[in-house]
Amino acid sequence: MIRVISTLIVFVAALCIESALADNNQQCGPLLDHNIKELASERQVNLCTEYRGKVVLIVNTASKCVYTPQYNGLEALYEKYRERGLVVAGFPSNDFGAQEPGTEKVIKDFCELTYGVRFPMYEKTRVTKNYADPLYQALAKAANGEYPRWNFHKYLIDRNGRLAGSFQSHVRPDDSKLVTAIEKLL
Repeated sequence: MIRVISTLIVFVAALCIESALADNNQQCGPLLDHNIKELASERQVNLCTEYRGKVVLIVNTASKCVYTPQYNGLEALYEKYRERGLVVAGFPSNDFGAQEPGTEKVIKDFCELTYGVRFPMYEKTRVTKNYADPLYQALAKAANGEYPRWNFHKYLIDRNGRLAGSFQSHVRPDDSKLVTAIEKLL
């Protein structure tokens, strides 16, 4: 009798663990299920684990671009909405006009010292169609093939890890279309 009860307990526990794992995967979705290195660091993070249940704005950035001042607006968005669940995640890229030529340490110092960036920044990333890393391939696929055409393209991910919007570089962080989309998700 004790053996039967023990077997049932183990079986029920296994079902509970399997169910919890399935729920976690559903809450995240494949868009965020990527391991990425933090900028100028060896620390790897899984975006799914890090941002499960959050609204995430993913932006490919560059330090020497006409859109670089958008760092101010991105930091303002992060500060204004992070307590409500928004995360801005920056991914420096040198894919357009070689406008991010520096090392990761140079990029990190530039972002922090010039623009006071405190939102999470990640390793230099390829974002263009033929060379995109797996995160940007997944984002573009979810956006019906829309890859960034320049620096500061923004992908908005909802709390369940689904694409909620794709915004081209000229859409500033304070643009009402972007802010309204973020507020609806929060």
